[in-house]
Amino acid sequence: MKPHYDFSKAERGKFYRTGARVRLPIYLDGQLQKRLERIAQKKGRDLGDVVSELLLKDVESLEEGT
Repeated sequence: MKPHYDFSKAERGKFYRTGARVRLPIYLDGQLQKRLERIAQKKGRDLGDVVSELLLKDVESLEEGT
C-alpha cells in the first residue's frame, strides 16, 4: 500500500443506487453442484432456478415447523 492516497477529487456515493439488490454468490460442494446441474439440464432449466426452488421448499418447511 502507498503511504498516502489523494481523495481530494473523490465523489461520495458515485456508485450508490437506491433500491439496488445484491445477489449473493453461493458456493456448492462440487459433487452436489454436478448433481444439480444434471437435474437442471434434464428439466431444461437454469441451475440457479432449480437451487432456488429447492431452497424455497426447505425454507417453507422450516417455517412451518417453528
